[in-house]
Amino acid sequence: MSHQDIIIVAIIGAVFIVLGFVGFLWGRREEGSLWSSATKKIDVREFVERTGYTEPNALRTGGKICMAIGILILLIALGFLIFGK
Repeated sequence: MSHQDIIIVAIIGAVFIVLGFVGFLWGRREEGSLWSSATKKIDVREFVERTGYTEPNALRTGGKICMAIGILILLIALGFLIFGK
């Protein structure tokens, strides 16, 4: 692998990490806005049990997976940089 290829792989890994971090933060913000006020909820049981909305959890989980993939890609690029070929 050439030096330019390694840099491109490292950039792709960094983009994955940034996108994963944004997705994770977006999920936390969505969850906070969904459960911020009990007066806006139709069903008190839904508020108490925090069920019915899977989108924030999916965003957070997807963000974690994306960050893990980005770290793995960066480690692969680092391995090629250190050990060569």
